[in-house]
Amino acid sequence: MMYAMAAVMEGPLADLRAWKPTHCSIARALEIVGTRSALLLMREAYYGTTRFDGFAERVGVTEAVAAKQLRKLVEHGLLEKQPYREEGQRTRHEYVLTQMGRDLLPVILALWQWGDKYQQDDGVPLLLVEDSTGSPVNVQIRSAAGSEVGLEDIRVRVNRDAYLSR
Repeated sequence: MMYAMAAVMEGPLADLRAWKPTHCSIARALEIVGTRSALLLMREAYYGTTRFDGFAERVGVTEAVAAKQLRKLVEHGLLEKQPYREEGQRTRHEYVLTQMGRDLLPVILALWQWGDKYQQDDGVPLLLVEDSTGSPVNVQIRSAAGSEVGLEDIRVRVNRDAYLSR
C-alpha cells in the first residue's frame, strides 16, 4: 500500500521549489548525533554506562571512535564529564547525561520502536515498560492539547519571529 499524504506546508512553504530548508533543525541535530556510534553511545548512557571503556566495548567501536564521539557529545552539551578516582588509581572521568542529553530520549526511543516494528522478524529482544506499572512505553506524536496527530494532520509554518531575526 502506498501513502501519498504528507504534512501540510503553509503559506510560502507550500511551493517546495521556492524555498530551501536552510537553518533546518533536523540537519543541525544530525551534525551532533547523526552517526551510528553517537546514537549508540547515547543509548548506553541511558542504560547507565558512564565509563569510557564501557562505552567503547558495549558499542563495539574503537577507542579512537569512542573518544571522538564522546568528546563531541560533551562539547555539544549532551553529556558532561565528572571526575572520579578509584583507590590507588589516577583521576579519570565518567560521562553523565545532562538535561539536553535526557531530552534526546524520545528520539532514541522512537528509533527503538521503529526498529522493533520493522527490523525484528523473530520478535523484539527488549521490552520498554513503565517501572511502577509494567505498562508498555511507546513514543507518540501528540499536540499540546493531548490529541494524537498523524502526518497529514501536521501543518508546517514559518515562525515569523525567528525568520525576521535572520
